[in-house]
Amino acid sequence: MADLDALRARFVRTLEAARGPAGGPDPVPYADDLLGRWQEPQRRYHTVAHLTAVLDHIDVLEKYAHDPDVVRLAAWFHDAVYLPDRSENEERSARLAERALPEAGVSAARTAEVARLVRLTVGHDPADDDPDGQVLCDADLAILASPPSAYAAYTAAVREEYHFVPNDAFRTGRAAILRQLLDLPRLFRTPYGASKWEATARYNLTSELEMLSLPPDGPS
Repeated sequence: MADLDALRARFVRTLEAARGPAGGPDPVPYADDLLGRWQEPQRRYHTVAHLTAVLDHIDVLEKYAHDPDVVRLAAWFHDAVYLPDRSENEERSARLAERALPEAGVSAARTAEVARLVRLTVGHDPADDDPDGQVLCDADLAILASPPSAYAAYTAAVREEYHFVPNDAFRTGRAAILRQLLDLPRLFRTPYGASKWEATARYNLTSELEMLSLPPDGPS
């Protein structure tokens, strides 16, 4: 179970750092709104556990970021709007950030950067000169480099989120996503991600794709 008090405190620290000495309204209601969103019942993978993992990975990668506080805010918002049967979750999450952050005291420039980073998680393909985008995308994809048991739990949770999709359609759609990821020249753009996560993630993705290509009843 995620520690909600610890997460709330992390958000408060991040928001206060991002908005600077000018300050703003009490951060706690904003934290609680986001935590409520991350605990919605339709979520199985995109939960507070995923949020915590992304924030933890940003802590590992923050030395590569230009503005780590903005990257952390983007992590908080990147799946804040999440309905598995909708395709515009990232866009709606970015718009939520664009509404909430100025009210919370964040500058227009930093708000725009948070929204840009959230939108970047659609394809996880940041530019070579985009260190903040690289850190967020690497942190979001780090689950792909998990040990076998954790990777299996991840794929099971994703399937649960899409429980309403028939098996054949899910296998086809999931395989397309895996191929899209494998077609990226690099899954991870930070030096740490490239050295620590790339090989394992590609192995996991390739293995899952091979499993999806088998007949539903297994190999003949």
